[in-house]
Amino acid sequence: MHLPRSRTREVRIGSISIGAGHPIAIQSMCATKTHDVVATAAQVRDLVGAGADVVRIAVDSKRDAEAVVEIRARTGGNLCVDLQESYRLAEIVAPHVEKIRYNPGHLYHHEKYKKWQDKVRYLAGVAGGHGCALRVGVNCGSVDPATAAKYEPGDSISPMLESALEHCALLDSLRFTQYCVSLKDSDPAKVVEANTRFAAERPDVPLHLGVIEAGLPPDGIIKTRVAFEQLLSRGIGDTIRVSLTVPNERKREEIEVGRQILADIAAGRVRSVVDYGREGINIIACPSCSRVENEAFIELAERVKEMTHYAAAHKITIAVMGCRVNGPGETDDADLGLWCGPALVNLKRGPESLGAYPYNEILSRLRDELDALIAAHSSQRS
Repeated sequence: MHLPRSRTREVRIGSISIGAGHPIAIQSMCATKTHDVVATAAQVRDLVGAGADVVRIAVDSKRDAEAVVEIRARTGGNLCVDLQESYRLAEIVAPHVEKIRYNPGHLYHHEKYKKWQDKVRYLAGVAGGHGCALRVGVNCGSVDPATAAKYEPGDSISPMLESALEHCALLDSLRFTQYCVSLKDSDPAKVVEANTRFAAERPDVPLHLGVIEAGLPPDGIIKTRVAFEQLLSRGIGDTIRVSLTVPNERKREEIEVGRQILADIAAGRVRSVVDYGREGINIIACPSCSRVENEAFIELAERVKEMTHYAAAHKITIAVMGCRVNGPGETDDADLGLWCGPALVNLKRGPESLGAYPYNEILSRLRDELDALIAAHSSQRS
């Protein structure tokens, strides 16, 4: 089966190009601590060996940025750095990587006196000076508050779109066209809607697809598959990432699963989004990455999935997040949320914080809250 492809413009990322009909590129992200040069370089080589077209590395400090220089010397492949809040580190890493990802919602955290437009001008100048592509990476849980405040609380998609579109307009005005965009959510239906709406507004801009916090296999694979099927079958999407909660030594599974999904869609082996399990419990968990502050997070996500089997018939979302970067904001939309620190796990009911508990106590507290939620739902139906 021939897949239709939107005619987006070409963007060069090192040895590959995306858009303009080029093959869909598959990406992954290192889960090692970036400053651990030996471990991170080994994971880059493993992911490249598994077929990763681009490998992303988190850079949250000058120490991480300096480590990237050494990692580059020890590895091949196309590297992308994820700057999150530390946009000024671009000048250190840009000579050594092929792509820089920044989150518009995180540009507000540092140098608050400076306009975001000035920060993007800086990033475009650094990227352009070193032949790097940019990714404007918009996530549902970290849209800047000023943009989000313009819309109804239940509308998470419109603020994402506004943010992405205004950043595209600025980059275009700077005559910087070597960029792509991503609009990610943990809900596959929202991923489909956000990317479909963006593609209608800006059919020329290449899109990187992904479902954040897709979680543990096989559920995380299914969530990702249904989003990719609906988008890629319409010609939307130029590069993908499958985000799975797996141990470091299994990160290559993200590449293997991505390639299998692409092959299945091309062969017509697809599922229907309509059949996605919306009537039962939904466990979302972020992918393992270098920002995870305690490796017990992965085991905890697995134990949450096991513990909640008894509630399988209830339409409840539980989010398990591995770090303080994404955890606080991206658990707000879940019925119950856990975000994990080095020693304690923070428990939330929607946006409300319920306290922080040791890893060996959190499951019982979560179960108490889950039981209370089930009881409340039952009483509303009666």
